Amino acid sequence: MPRLWNDTIEAHRAAVRDAVLDAAATLVGHHGLTGVTMSGIAELTGIGRATLYKYFPDVEAILLAWHERQLAQHLDHLSAIRDQADSPSGRLHAVLAAYARLSQHRHGGDLAAALHRSEHTADAHARLHMLVRDLLADAAEVGQVRADVPPDELVAFCLHALTASSTLASDDALQRLVTLTLTALKPTTAD
Repeated sequence: MPRLWNDTIEAHRAAVRDAVLDAAATLVGHHGLTGVTMSGIAELTGIGRATLYKYFPDVEAILLAWHERQLAQHLDHLSAIRDQADSPSGRLHAVLAAYARLSQHRHGGDLAAALHRSEHTADAHARLHMLVRDLLADAAEVGQVRADVPPDELVAFCLHALTASSTLASDDALQRLVTLTLTALKPTTAD
């Protein structure tokens, strides 16, 4: 465990919070959402349970904070991928493929459902919607995406279609789903 005391109280609190969320991520990775316990986090971080309760009232609060951080990291990742492609269609393809890969690793169960109903999830979904809508609008502007369907409907189609990747076991199947989604976005001859 790294030494958590830093130069300022704020930095120390941030370091403790990060250590707790990192431990939660490790536990989720090894045992799933229900495998996260205060004892497990205390053991991984070297922070006493009494101190943990000063930062988080319970495991659910830790999981909500971890999930919020995960969503922010996913959105940052998608934005970085968007910025690497050269063309509107290339940006759209790269982001949709990355979103499908992220969707492939969803956690199931009641606890996951509760995390996905939280306010921070709604905010993250709104940001994701805007990101994809902007990509679709850019691609439609240059004739690479159909213009006969409103952009918000296309966003809903793409995101819902690609969440099906959570049921796919292979990368080949994931790529076929992304290709199928992109094919449905192509302009029609009437456009």
